[in-house]
Amino acid sequence: MGWSLGYLKPREPRLLDALFLSAGRALHLANSFESKCQYVLRMAHFAEAAQADPVLGLQEIIAGLPQDKMLGGTLRDLLSTSLGSRTTDFDLLDGARKARNFIAHEGASIGTISSARRGDILEHAVRLRAAVSDLASGDNVVSQWCFHLDEPNESLPRMLIDAYPTMVDGWVFGHFGGLLDPEDESPVSGAGAE
Repeated sequence: MGWSLGYLKPREPRLLDALFLSAGRALHLANSFESKCQYVLRMAHFAEAAQADPVLGLQEIIAGLPQDKMLGGTLRDLLSTSLGSRTTDFDLLDGARKARNFIAHEGASIGTISSARRGDILEHAVRLRAAVSDLASGDNVVSQWCFHLDEPNESLPRMLIDAYPTMVDGWVFGHFGGLLDPEDESPVSGAGAE
């Protein structure tokens, strides 16, 4: 296996830089998603504890809050609260959890840098892009819950909610240009006609 970096120069340095930039941005979003899930769960437990025993003081409620867990455990607990009662939310959050795991563990895993070929890099970037899309969908749900907690009297920003998946894709993968888009395999109109 050997060293991660060696004396041989990469075959595709610019494409690798683009992949690593995307992987880093995706990791930022994955970490943010996990933090938001933990925040929402803490707030849900806080509200439940305050309603169950209105005499409890703030320090007692905070001391009784569960410790942070791994993302899977956090989501299971979150889905048992009143916020996570919709099946569609569960599906989106579970997809985002799987995407977060891929991003965290395999997002930048391209093998030996010096021998990575263009096709392999682009295939990996396409897989990363699919994971980021799933992450953005789940993050969009949790972000709406955070918004409700932080701004309970405000209406949800519908335009942001609708644009969020496209915004995420552009921020994480925009520097690839059209390299990750599926090729149009339809024949060009008029091609070959004389």
